[in-house]
Amino acid sequence: MKWWLMAVMLGIYYIMPWIRWDRGPSLPDQAVLLDLANRRFFMLWIEIWPHEFYFVAGLLVMAGLGLFLFTSALGRVWCGYACPQTVWTDLFILVERWVEGDRNNRLRLYRQKWDLKKLRLRMTKWVLWLLIAIATGGAWVFYFTDAPTLLRGLVTGSANPVAYMTIGILAATTFFFGGFAREQICIYACPWPRIQAAMMDEDTLTIGYRDWRGEPRGKHRKADGAEKLGDCIDCMACVNVCPMGIDIRDGQQLACITCGLCIDACDEMMDKIGKPRGLIGYMALTDEPLERAGAHPKNVWKHVFRVRTLLYTVLWGGIGTGLVVALFMRAPISMTVAPVRNPIYVTLSDGAIRNTYDIRLHNQQHDARPFKLSLTSAADLKISLEGADGDTVTVPADETKLQRVYVTAAPNSPAAISERTPLHFWVEDTTNTDRAEQGTIFFGKGK
Repeated sequence: MKWWLMAVMLGIYYIMPWIRWDRGPSLPDQAVLLDLANRRFFMLWIEIWPHEFYFVAGLLVMAGLGLFLFTSALGRVWCGYACPQTVWTDLFILVERWVEGDRNNRLRLYRQKWDLKKLRLRMTKWVLWLLIAIATGGAWVFYFTDAPTLLRGLVTGSANPVAYMTIGILAATTFFFGGFAREQICIYACPWPRIQAAMMDEDTLTIGYRDWRGEPRGKHRKADGAEKLGDCIDCMACVNVCPMGIDIRDGQQLACITCGLCIDACDEMMDKIGKPRGLIGYMALTDEPLERAGAHPKNVWKHVFRVRTLLYTVLWGGIGTGLVVALFMRAPISMTVAPVRNPIYVTLSDGAIRNTYDIRLHNQQHDARPFKLSLTSAADLKISLEGADGDTVTVPADETKLQRVYVTAAPNSPAAISERTPLHFWVEDTTNTDRAEQGTIFFGKGK
């Protein structure tokens, strides 16, 4: 499953920028696009505007809760299966194995003096690594602009220098982290191994070695005392396949990323010697005394579904439900109101008090719309729009228009002599019933 999951994630990462999604003539047709220039985020049929950043914040909170949930239930499965450092390191190791052979051949090549064969193999491996690293950096920048257009610019040399710099930096870090640093990043640079201790408890499923079954370890030869040995034949297969270079038989360790490769290697060896599988496997600390006594451990679902994980699940589901409801209930028009504070108010020649507001009108529809601005308040306030004929302005399709608005209170009126008067701005699409409102304050002279 690990390799299938890696293939799926790499496929999604490299292919997603090239998937097209028709949104009409005025919008980009890339399925997933982080359009920083226009401050817009597109994902299939979903379009996130700058004033809707709470959707992004909600997704980040859900991602954090999801990480807490999986760590609490299954240990560091994120590190072992989905972390980019693990995925690209595994990909680089696959290339290394394809070029230089299995582990024994690679060790032999490492100890061998430099000659044409070693140089050829190393150069082939490094070139393939570099191509993967460049493709990784290139795929990343394709998420921020139209992929076909940027690719033509990169090939012809007309692309923005920032694109070349980004690809170069990501290619260099991918090449170094995946090819040479590898497990050192996980052990020394990543903070998650230290944080995970707060997320795990005795019921968390982690990878463990059943020493009561495997010890004393030794080669199963036909000799006196061989029948007293445990199931572990000390073949070192679990150590050889571990990407972190640890021996799981020494107990739980900070460096273990729960990738499960040692389980597969041990099960394969148990099949060869005719012993039952599971010498190394997923287990919880609460199961150890039961298994030592020969009793059946708790059902795996009792480890997964407990108070802590259910709490994380409820929180995760609640936030997700809230985001979905907000997404489908959001109005196609909206506005943000910012009172101009310098000065707070102006006294006109006739004694009237005027406040100034900058209103951003967001037209989230695919055609230009006429918007009517109005206000409601307990006080008698008048509204006027700068540069507009009347109270209506036209906002282009899928754009935001900044409109300056003046609100005036008559001389000696309650709003003029009061320090603060609540009011509500309303924006209405004159072609239908879509409308939005936002409250603010009108500032008077005060007493």
